[in-house]
Amino acid sequence: MIRVRRVYDPPEPGADGDGVRVLVDRLWPRGLAKERAAVDEWPKAVAPSAELRRWFHGGGGTAHEFRARYEAELAAPEAVAELGRLRGLAASGPVTLLTAVKDPEGSHAAVLADVLSR
Repeated sequence: MIRVRRVYDPPEPGADGDGVRVLVDRLWPRGLAKERAAVDEWPKAVAPSAELRRWFHGGGGTAHEFRARYEAELAAPEAVAELGRLRGLAASGPVTLLTAVKDPEGSHAAVLADVLSR
């Protein structure tokens, strides 16, 4: 099971909780102590590049175009290796993809969850 949540939300304990908590942002979230975040993994290779983030947030394109460009970035060898590792974690138990964005379901984390589920 792969879930998407905000990194600012407290971890959910228990067998049906967050499982492995994976930060999927390239930058550490502002104002959040590492202890409070309870992040287990931080594979920066699967985060969108700074250029892609600037392009999209600068009004460069649509969500559909962002998704296509992000998926192209995820085809890079380093990202492919991390995707395989994350799929292995998901095969063993719950994985929660964490992001600092206000709408995680409409973010790159949701795209990444889709890619990992394929």
